[in-house]
Amino acid sequence: MGDIKISLGETSEVQGNYDLAIIGGGPAGLTAAMYAARGRVNHILLEKNAIPGGQIVNTESVENYPGFEQPIGGFELMEVFRAQAGKFAANIVNAPVSSLKKDGEHFVITTDNGKTIARAVIVASGASPRKMGIEGEDKFIGRGVSFCATCDGALYKGKTVAVIGGGDAGIEEGIFLTRFADKVIVIEVMDHLGATKILQERARKNPKMEIMLSHTPMEITGDNAVSGIIVENRSDGTREKIDVNGIFVYIGIKPDVDFISIEELKRDRNGFIISDDSMRTDVSGLFVAGDVRAKLLRQVSTAVGDGATAEFAAEKFLNERN
Repeated sequence: MGDIKISLGETSEVQGNYDLAIIGGGPAGLTAAMYAARGRVNHILLEKNAIPGGQIVNTESVENYPGFEQPIGGFELMEVFRAQAGKFAANIVNAPVSSLKKDGEHFVITTDNGKTIARAVIVASGASPRKMGIEGEDKFIGRGVSFCATCDGALYKGKTVAVIGGGDAGIEEGIFLTRFADKVIVIEVMDHLGATKILQERARKNPKMEIMLSHTPMEITGDNAVSGIIVENRSDGTREKIDVNGIFVYIGIKPDVDFISIEELKRDRNGFIISDDSMRTDVSGLFVAGDVRAKLLRQVSTAVGDGATAEFAAEKFLNERN
C-alpha cells in the first residue's frame, strides 16, 4: 500500500479552491477522502492532528471491526486506513479548522493557515469526551483525571483508580486498566450498567474490578494530585470519599462543532448534526459523517459507511451542478 500524502499546513497547501472539502481525519473522513481520490474529485481533507485517525487511535483493542479475526489496536487499524487512502493519493492537510461559513453557493473554511473555498463540504469532525462538571475535575486534568486509559493507564501500576461510567467505553477501558492498577472501581450513576452483556460478564469476573451502581460523583479531592473522589448514594443521599490515585471519565461524548457558523444547520438536543440517510443536512452542499452525526450507533464500522455514503452523495451533488 502507498504512503499517505500529508501536508503539514503550509499556507500554499491550505489556501485554494476545491470541489469538496472534508473536515476531520477519523475513520469517516479518511473513508470519504479515499472515495474522493478514487473518483478523481478535486478534494482536500483538513485534519487538526498531525497524524489522522480520530479518537480510535487511543483505543487499545478493537475486536468488532469486520475483516479482522483477531483484535487489532486502534492506532494500527488507522494505519491501514491511512495507507489505503495514500494508495489513491488522498489530499490530506494538517490544518485545524476554526470556522466554517457559507457564502452564496460556496463554503468558506478558515484554518490557522488561511482560507479554503469549497463547493461542497463533508463535516466529519468527530466528538470529544464529556466532562462531569464537578469540583476538582478541571483542576486535576493531567494530574490524575484522564479521558484516555490507553494514554495514561501505565502511570497507575499497583494503584487504585476509578472509572466513571458503565457503558461500553467505561467497561472496556476499565478492563484494560486492570493490566496496571491493583483495583479498578467503576462508578455508575444508574442502577445498572449500560455496557453490552459480554463486557459486563468480563468485568464481573475480573477480580480487580469493583462496580458501584447508583452513585453520583460529586467532587474530586487532592492537593497536587488526585487523592480521592466523593460520591453520593442515590438511594439514601449519603456521601462517602473513595481513596483513588486516578480517575478515568467515560460518560459520553459531545460533537466537535463549535467551528460551524451556519445558523440554519439543524442539530439535535445534544448538538449532533441531523442528516438524512444520504448524509445530507438541511444546508445545500453540506454533508455529515461519523460521530458528529445524530445517529443510534457510533462505531468505526458505522463511520466508514457514513464516510462512503457522504462522499457519494456529495459527488452526485457536484455533478448535478456542473
